Amino acid sequence: MTGREGRPATRRRFLGVVGAGVPVGVAGCLGGAGDGTGGDDAEVGDDGEHQYETDVEHPGDEPLEFTGEYACPVCNMIPADYPTWQCQLAHENGQGAAFDTPGCLFAYYAAPPIDSEITAAWVTDFGDEDLVDGFEASYVLVTDSTPVPEETMGLNPRPFEAYDDAVDYLDEWDAEALTEDDIVALADVDREIAAIYRGNRLPDEEG
Repeated sequence: MTGREGRPATRRRFLGVVGAGVPVGVAGCLGGAGDGTGGDDAEVGDDGEHQYETDVEHPGDEPLEFTGEYACPVCNMIPADYPTWQCQLAHENGQGAAFDTPGCLFAYYAAPPIDSEITAAWVTDFGDEDLVDGFEASYVLVTDSTPVPEETMGLNPRPFEAYDDAVDYLDEWDAEALTEDDIVALADVDREIAAIYRGNRLPDEEG
């Protein structure tokens, strides 16, 4: 299998990678590091406002259409411009957010800006590029960006609707030795996992 835009796919175990800074060679939305260094570093306002604030209204029963009015709360890029990666989620209180990549979704999920349960999520399947249930999907935690130096936002987990497709991908991504331990559900995502992809965009932990 090849990566997006014809680039070869790759992989590497994420253990031991979290927190390791890697220089970024491409500016803007393109990066080459597992620390999620695509684009400028995230900033936290002096007024204490959470950096992922979003005002998107989301019904939660079905995904919103990706339009140019929605910006990713993690990186400010426009999800509609990245149809092969775009994803979104909805909170119980009727708010939601759209993301250009699943790496940004992970960051938001691990450090949400509001105290309202995330009740629904949708991600783009890495294989057929269909929008699928994000809570039912399986995510392969690739960490070696070498074969995909221009991937959107640096590097991203690979979402698959079917667990078996995620398992098959382990053998197709040959830059690192991954196992089924490197396949997770969205419910498993915490700050440590999110930091693999967007480490410099996670807000400071409280307390």
